[in-house]
Amino acid sequence: MMTLLLLVSAFAAGALNAVAGGGSFLTFPALMMAGVPPVNANATSTVAVSPGALASAFGYRRELRTIGQSINLPLMIGISLVGGLAGALLLLWTPERLFEAIVPWLLLFATALFAAGPTVSAYARKHFTMGQTSLMVLQFLIAVYGGYFGGGIGILMLALLGVFGLTDLNAMNGMKTLLSGCLNAIAVVAFVAGGAVYWHEAIIMTVAAVAGGYVGASVARRIPGPVLRKFVIVVGCLMTVYFFVN
Repeated sequence: MMTLLLLVSAFAAGALNAVAGGGSFLTFPALMMAGVPPVNANATSTVAVSPGALASAFGYRRELRTIGQSINLPLMIGISLVGGLAGALLLLWTPERLFEAIVPWLLLFATALFAAGPTVSAYARKHFTMGQTSLMVLQFLIAVYGGYFGGGIGILMLALLGVFGLTDLNAMNGMKTLLSGCLNAIAVVAFVAGGAVYWHEAIIMTVAAVAGGYVGASVARRIPGPVLRKFVIVVGCLMTVYFFVN
């Protein structure tokens, strides 16, 4: 029964990440429900969804060539790698009981961020401006959060790039996908080196997530975007309530 839960959640997460994002709202709680400790569940969830993110970034390679004219892409990647590693190490150093206590708050923050994402992005673009230095500093902070937990980092990155002045949504999505894939990849290295990954569960979910990204996305694209967003928000709310209660 638990194996089926992991398969279904990872498959759905792969499809969601390819279209709307928010897949970690499914994989992380599923692992905890399967009895994986919180820190290990977060690490294992990151391992499971990372291949799909990097595969998606490859699909944006044409848009990424044009974005280098306004942003130092290699530097952004480097900053994301350093921040992702710092966040992952911070997670590994967090006592299990402390992380278990803050899990509901992290889920609440990520759900609220996902729900308010479009509004936050529009407000930030209208009222703020930033230069290269501010962009790099804020990207580092987002990467640290991404390596530590990761829920809602796509929304944060899109808002950041919008405030910086980018307007091509495909290019922004490409950069967001590449940077999140990079920081997740370096976090995976840290989690593996730290022995935090539950490999049986990780392998099951990685296969299902990749299948979901390739097969499920074709089905998910036929569902209106707002419906998918509402589904992710509802799941996030239910998981937040569940972990507050338990």
